[in-house]
Amino acid sequence: MADLHGKVCVVTGASRGVGKGIAIALGEMGATVYVTGRSRPGSVSSALGGTVDDTVTEITRRGGKGIAVACDHGNDAEVAELFSRVGKEQGRIDILVSNALAVPDGLTDPGPFWEKSLDLLGILRVGMRSHYVAAWHAAPLLVKAKGLLVFTSSFGGTCYMHGPAYGAGKAATDKMAHDMAVDFKPFGVAAVSLWLGLMKTERTLSVCAAEPEKYGAMLDAAESPEFPGRVIAALYADPERERYSGQVQVGAELALHYGITDVDGRQPPSHRPFLGDPPAFSAAVIE
Repeated sequence: MADLHGKVCVVTGASRGVGKGIAIALGEMGATVYVTGRSRPGSVSSALGGTVDDTVTEITRRGGKGIAVACDHGNDAEVAELFSRVGKEQGRIDILVSNALAVPDGLTDPGPFWEKSLDLLGILRVGMRSHYVAAWHAAPLLVKAKGLLVFTSSFGGTCYMHGPAYGAGKAATDKMAHDMAVDFKPFGVAAVSLWLGLMKTERTLSVCAAEPEKYGAMLDAAESPEFPGRVIAALYADPERERYSGQVQVGAELALHYGITDVDGRQPPSHRPFLGDPPAFSAAVIE
């Protein structure tokens, strides 16, 4: 695995789930990881549990250095304060993983969008919009380090997945990575949107446990939350990582390219054969 000693990372939305796994993986490789999320002890905001302090505790247990920062990524002032703090304490960011996402109740309920609550648009506020705000504040620190910006995304950017609100958020995130890469190119910063597979998060495991006959078999091909962290570290360690800048990359395919396996030694499969290809963006630049 990559050696990230001396590197500074920020992982947003890392109280639980994918963000927690990525933060732990980066910390285990030696990075100093700022772990952000709304949940602190005594104020857990989800029935699934998990706090930024829990994530930092696990990073520490594995020999890394984690720094817990309570931050609501739907609050621009708190996001500004987060990156101001990182700038004052570290002076740079080597890797920003923008992962914070609000998952509205009813997202996976069956039925057409007009029969669902408008609250589903919250996924565009803490998700699409919060990714932009985090990148805006982090950009000067990424430029100082010639760093790597990664958005966590999914095949929902091009296929129908959970309805139009979810799809719009993912498609927009993918396009932001492409367009931000154009602005970052003169400064040596790479920006990539990383498509994840089915993840063994607390939420997924809870759903599968409730309906094992419906979802149980899907876990055989699922990725651990730490798997994308391993992939991101390998991408950062690639001296030619800028060749991927502006692109949507499938995490499982990058893992195969870099020889990265999951925590259990498996090689998770790419879902491209049945969910489709990442988008191909135009190379035209109009300013």
